[in-house]
Amino acid sequence: MLLNDRISAFAELGNFIRQFKTSGYEKVTTVLLNDDFFDKMVLKIDTAVHHNGWFTKENVLFALNEWSEALDNDCLNEWVSSYKLEKMSPRTVGVIMAGNIPLVGFHDFLSVLISGHKIIVKQSSDDNQLLPFLASYLIAVEPKFEEKITFTTEKFTNFDAIIATGSDNTARYFEYYFGKVPNIIRKNRNSVAILTGTETTEQLYSLGQDIFKYYGLGCRNVSKLLIPKDYDFDTFFKAIYDYSDIMKSAKYANNYDYNKAVYLMSNFKLLENGFLILKEDQSYSSPIATLFYETYQTKEELLQKLENDKEKIQCIVGDNFNEKSIDFGQTQSPSLSDYADGVDIIEFLTKIN
Repeated sequence: MLLNDRISAFAELGNFIRQFKTSGYEKVTTVLLNDDFFDKMVLKIDTAVHHNGWFTKENVLFALNEWSEALDNDCLNEWVSSYKLEKMSPRTVGVIMAGNIPLVGFHDFLSVLISGHKIIVKQSSDDNQLLPFLASYLIAVEPKFEEKITFTTEKFTNFDAIIATGSDNTARYFEYYFGKVPNIIRKNRNSVAILTGTETTEQLYSLGQDIFKYYGLGCRNVSKLLIPKDYDFDTFFKAIYDYSDIMKSAKYANNYDYNKAVYLMSNFKLLENGFLILKEDQSYSSPIATLFYETYQTKEELLQKLENDKEKIQCIVGDNFNEKSIDFGQTQSPSLSDYADGVDIIEFLTKIN
C-alpha cells in the first residue's frame, strides 16, 4: 500500500466522522459507505457515552470534531511531507493506550499506520468503543489495512517496537517488559497556564476551556496556574463563571464536594467559587474540580522553573510567554505535529530496525 493510499483512506475517515458534530448529525450522501456505517456510528457514539460516565456526548463529539479537522487531505500531506515514508520497511508496533479521554490513543494509531507499519492495539477498558469501529470503516475504505490492524486484550507477542502510555507507576512496568525494544513510554504529565494579571476577560474565559474540557482528565488540560504575587483571583473567577454548569455532572460534583471536604478537614487554605477549588500547591497533578496554583516573582525565575520541571509538563498556556506557549483555549486542539511529551513519533517510527 502506497503512502498516498494511506493518506486517502484516512482523509475518507475524516469525511465520515465530520458528519457527527456537536451541533448535530448531518448525513452527507457523498461520503463513502455511508449507508453501511452512518447509523452504526450513531449507535456507537451512544454506546461510548453509556460505557464511561466521564464520556459525555458533548465530549465524545468534540473529540470526533477535532479529529475530523485533522484528517484532512491537505493537513495529512503537509504533516508527512517532511519525513521519508515512501520506502519504509514495515514493522509491527505494539501500542498500549490510555483511556482518560475519548480517542486519546488515536494519534498513535494514525502515526503507526500512516508510516506503513502494522499495529497491535491494546486499549484501556475505559475507551474501547470508538476506535475499533473507526478502524472497521478504514478497512472498508482500504481493505489492505485489514492485515495491518489488530486489537488485543492479551499479552503482546511478536512486536518490533512499543508505544505505551500510562501512569508513573505503570511506566516502570513498561520499561521493565519493553526496555529491550525501541520504545516510547509516556508517564504522567500535566499542563500549566501562566498568568500575568494583564489577561483580558476573553482570554481567561478561553482558559476555562483548557481547564474544564473533558472534566480536566486529559494531560493537555490545565491543572495548575503560575501567577504573580498578589494576583487578583476575582477577575479569573468572574471570567470563568459561565462554566458553572459543569456541576450538573454528578461525577464532577461528587469530586468537588469530596475534595473540598478533605482539604477543609486538613485546614488547607482554599479559594473556591462553587464549582472549582483553587489550592496553593507545588505539585502539577491536581484532583478533579481542583486547580493548583503557585506564585512567581520574575520571568527569569519562572523560565528556570519550567526548564527544571519540563518532564512533568505537557503544555504551557500563555499570552506569547515563549516560543513553546499555546494560546488560551487551544490545548485540546493540537495539530498533527504536536506530539505528546514532545517526542516525534513519526521520526521514531522511521528508525525501527
